[in-house]
Amino acid sequence: MRTVPRLALAAAALALSAGCAGPAPTAPADAGVAPPVAWRGLPDGRGASAGAAPESAGAREPAAPVDARWWERFGDAALSGLVEQALARNTDIAAAAARIAEARAQAALAQAQRTPQLDLGATAARARSRSALTGRPVEATSAQPQFQAAYEVDLFGRLDDLSDAARAAFLASATARDTVALGVAAATASGYFSLRGLDARLDVARQTVQARAEALRLARSRAEAGYTSQLELRQAQSEYEAAAQIVPQLRLGVARQENALRRLLGEAPGDIARGRALEALRPPAVPAGLPAELLRRRPDVAQAEYALAAADASLSATRKLYLPQVRLTGTAGLVLINSLRDPTTLWTLGGSVLAPLFSGGRLRAQVDAAAARRDQAAHAYRGTALTAFREVEDALAGVARLGEQADSLQRQRDLLAETLRLATNRYRAGYAGYLEQLDAQRGLLGAELSLLQTRADQLSASVSLFQALGGGWTGPSAGADGPS
Repeated sequence: MRTVPRLALAAAALALSAGCAGPAPTAPADAGVAPPVAWRGLPDGRGASAGAAPESAGAREPAAPVDARWWERFGDAALSGLVEQALARNTDIAAAAARIAEARAQAALAQAQRTPQLDLGATAARARSRSALTGRPVEATSAQPQFQAAYEVDLFGRLDDLSDAARAAFLASATARDTVALGVAAATASGYFSLRGLDARLDVARQTVQARAEALRLARSRAEAGYTSQLELRQAQSEYEAAAQIVPQLRLGVARQENALRRLLGEAPGDIARGRALEALRPPAVPAGLPAELLRRRPDVAQAEYALAAADASLSATRKLYLPQVRLTGTAGLVLINSLRDPTTLWTLGGSVLAPLFSGGRLRAQVDAAAARRDQAAHAYRGTALTAFREVEDALAGVARLGEQADSLQRQRDLLAETLRLATNRYRAGYAGYLEQLDAQRGLLGAELSLLQTRADQLSASVSLFQALGGGWTGPSAGADGPS
């Protein structure tokens, strides 16, 4: 007869707990994100036709084939070797891989909570006491091996939710490692192009110093012969020194850039192998249409998506703390005493139901905290998606505008080279002063240095586009984009 009141009490506790849990907190309405209608950086304005809304981590599918080895599209074997070495030995990637191992262990731990726990123990003792009947001392040796089993019956799926949260956190950690690897590859490629740009500018500076040295020699001989004034000689000397001081500046930049690349490679400072000259490198052509769906393959977007899934599962598990928890336990063992001929068998079987009735607001605070973390993850996903859209737009604009600037600088450089040739001929023929030739020299040097810097920036902008899209693109329009 006592069973009925106990069942009624358990049912009342269950109903009270479920009622205290309340409805699930809704996701913030302003956390969604819509893709841009069109990429402003593309000539035809096409390519942003697909959305990037938050969804469950398990439903992710690649939006387009990914060219994982996008750096090979630049056609420089030295660059490919540097990127591959960086991916193999960079310390940041190694640390990210260690974090993956930690997340994998946490996921395995959460999965293990759903299985029974089995323990085996044993105790032994040697005791000396006085017999109550005879008054004589009695010595006894005893041993008690024991086997224990415990299992939580996951009636409401709380342990499943914890396992899902841990798995999503593991996947987020794995994509975080991909984010680091993509960043390292992009930094290595951009650093290499910056280095080749510095090399090219250093070559121009050295050639200019040689030309200025020849001009200085000519000016000195003309001044000694009385054909020109000391003013022209001093101007030639000044221009030689102005060109000469550019060389150590560029050599310092080369050394620092090499050291930065060696750090990315996981190596001590040293030399960096070179491949193709800057003038021989061309950025791959951008296809006419780049769908916004490509951004879903970005590892940082995937990481934010998995983090949101983990926060959702954690919130679900926290809300189920309001519901009863059912645990089953059992023990079995023997009692072995030297004074007893046969061992004594011991065993217990039991179960418990624990339903919260009053916790002083602790459970509500845990649910509110979990909901706040879920909202943070939702807003972080939106922020990551918006950042991805911005980075693609910036990279597309950089590729297009830097290409236009490089073309204009090339035309200016050719005009200034012809201007210098004419000014030099007029000066040597005596039809113009040295100042006219000097102005042409200055203009040509500045245009050449600016052109080389812009070409290096153009290559780096192409790398930024690859990084913004989560890697290279593949398709009919991408097969012949690389340099011939």
